[in-house]
Amino acid sequence: MKAKIIGLFVLLLCVQWLFAQNTDTEQKIIQLSKDKWLWMADKNVDELSKLFHPKAEFVHMGGHWGTERELSIIKSGGIWYKKANIHEVSVNIIDNTAILLNRIDLLAEVGGNEVTNPFEVTEVYIKQNGTWKLGSLSFTRLMTPGGH
Repeated sequence: MKAKIIGLFVLLLCVQWLFAQNTDTEQKIIQLSKDKWLWMADKNVDELSKLFHPKAEFVHMGGHWGTERELSIIKSGGIWYKKANIHEVSVNIIDNTAILLNRIDLLAEVGGNEVTNPFEVTEVYIKQNGTWKLGSLSFTRLMTPGGH
């Protein structure tokens, strides 16, 4: 009986540890996303180039393209992601992939015009060699502010 109680206690500790690890990973992904928004606002392509996977895909209202073009657009100011007001965030971890959803209001300058749009943003991160890389960033424009 004593061995069963000790075994149950150890099992509960292991389950608790597994949930704590997942939460730590989720928090790391959320922080990476927040950092990404700041780096985009600052046009910090040096940090972004470390985060973006070389084969990443970026989907915008005006089309889609790869990492090299996204970095070029950010650096030149073709799209200036001035501020992302994040309203909701969720993360789902599947093996070495993290899917983050952000509901945001994005203040941006596009082609010299300042615009604000409500978006649901999907970010896909892939863990390679112990490092999380952004593999996809996709903007879905919501019909109304606040997503209602």
